[in-house]
Amino acid sequence: MTIPDIYQEERPWGYFRRFCQNEPVTVKIVAVKAGEALSLQSHEKRTEFWRVLKGSGEAEIGDNKQTLAVGEELVVPVGVKHRLTASEAGLEILEISTGDFAEEDITRFADRYGRN
Repeated sequence: MTIPDIYQEERPWGYFRRFCQNEPVTVKIVAVKAGEALSLQSHEKRTEFWRVLKGSGEAEIGDNKQTLAVGEELVVPVGVKHRLTASEAGLEILEISTGDFAEEDITRFADRYGRN
């Protein structure tokens, strides 16, 4: 069995590491820098499962906001607006996506970094 290369991509808020893609899931570690946040976004073709690995912060999923701590688990259904915000401790989550995965499958509604 060969282990695929781990893909890492830098973003303004931190980075993510992708371990596999469309086999039949995509698995990433998402690290959000202290005090930073992902865009308020949604996806048309995938559902995401999140598990907090390190740090703390807040998750916004639809109309619900939830304080996050290590071990928390959440599901983001297809088409639902969502965002992660890190506390001063930073935030690292395991993300498992199901569905047809593509980084381009993102609609941003609000973004601190001026991205569309």
